[in-house]
Amino acid sequence: MHTPITLIITGLIIGTVGTLIGAGGGFILVPFLLLFYTEFPPEVVTAISIAVVAVNSISGSMAYAKSGRIDYKAGLVFAVFTIPGSILGVYTVKYIPQNVFKIIFGIMLIGLSVYLFFKNKAIISNSVISSEKKGYKHTVLTDKSGTTYEYSYKQSIGSLISIVVGYISPLLGIGGGIIHVPAMVNWLKFPVHIATATSHFILAIMATVSVITHAINGTYNNTDIVLTIVYLSLGVIPGAQLGAYFSHKIKSHTIIRALAVCLIIVGIRILFYGKH
Repeated sequence: MHTPITLIITGLIIGTVGTLIGAGGGFILVPFLLLFYTEFPPEVVTAISIAVVAVNSISGSMAYAKSGRIDYKAGLVFAVFTIPGSILGVYTVKYIPQNVFKIIFGIMLIGLSVYLFFKNKAIISNSVISSEKKGYKHTVLTDKSGTTYEYSYKQSIGSLISIVVGYISPLLGIGGGIIHVPAMVNWLKFPVHIATATSHFILAIMATVSVITHAINGTYNNTDIVLTIVYLSLGVIPGAQLGAYFSHKIKSHTIIRALAVCLIIVGIRILFYGKH
């Protein structure tokens, strides 16, 4: 077991980076647990991660709410569609061998990173689709700084993506934001800053459902597991506030590039260790 200070510092990094890019931080925490807590099976790793993601996303959502960048209408609809998958994902992970789990996780992260690199220019130059187009929701949102965002998205596609994200999130313990943000930005044409804030709001609901499911299953009935979550959370809470604060000071394309770089580094690391 690592010292409380190490876990708190790790939590601070997870909270800051995860909230900054709207990904929850599970993509950092899962590799950390896989590399340094080899005694934990995949089910426990994902359970710890999703609990910390829940704390991070709740803290980050509170900060984003103050900035006025959460699209609550879209967030609530998408969050509802993540719930069935998030429950199913908790029950599925216990049947996946650890080496297979690591390989799946690594390949998914690398693939998503490459996709973001090639689509980066398209992501930051969104065009607004007419609100009269069938199936599209049109939104005009002004944040607390006075910046106005106008965008349209197809709710049916967003709901479908949310079902998939809901399942993958507890399955891999990554929170889902690392998939939801690029999907919202690239496929649904959300502005990056709105996508990161709204993704965190969705995560807060989705991760909480997964934590409750794990708790019912008795996954947290271990003192070491609970202490690990508590110490990580002590760093995550202030880290989430920092991430939300710096998010509106950083350009959209920089956030996307940071997300892609983090993904590929972690993906390669996990894929390498997954073969051992």
